[in-house]
Amino acid sequence: MAREPREGGRGGRERETDDLVDKLVTINRVAKVVKGGRRFAFAALVVVGDQKGRVGYGAGKAREVPEAIRKATERAKRTMIRVPMKEGRTLHHDTFGHFGAGKVVVRAAEAGTGIIAGGPMRAVFESLGVNDVVAKSLGTRNPHNMVKATFAALERCSSPRSVANRRGKKASEIFGKREAPAEENAEVANV
Repeated sequence: MAREPREGGRGGRERETDDLVDKLVTINRVAKVVKGGRRFAFAALVVVGDQKGRVGYGAGKAREVPEAIRKATERAKRTMIRVPMKEGRTLHHDTFGHFGAGKVVVRAAEAGTGIIAGGPMRAVFESLGVNDVVAKSLGTRNPHNMVKATFAALERCSSPRSVANRRGKKASEIFGKREAPAEENAEVANV
């Protein structure tokens, strides 16, 4: 008997609410031993994004799983950041981020590469709307630290326009002219 494919792709649960996609990264169950037995509590880590360049994460704790997910989702919506994307599919440049023992390397990729990243980082990129990226997690495998390190890397991303504004130049001056090296070589040969 064939199994039906799970919704949400790899790893976690996915929901769409008011044009935001939220992905459940992890749920942790903890038990408190009391006189009458055990009391269970749940902690959820959720990533929320609009798949157009905005993404956020949040953690929530509660006695029931749905309540923990709801709290995490609300927190993620409040902490959303905007990430500049190149051609709406990848990042402008490679970057590095770390949080605690979690270190991540995020690299821009060519069209058609897809999302090559581990579970928690994959959820961030899918929610962000990045289609082509290569990411590597170094150090810890803790989902909380991996997500926070990924956000640290994404916060360091900047667009050529913002770099030009900071330097007081035009975006074309940042990139430079592509024909310039050939002309300089011709001038050097004539001298």
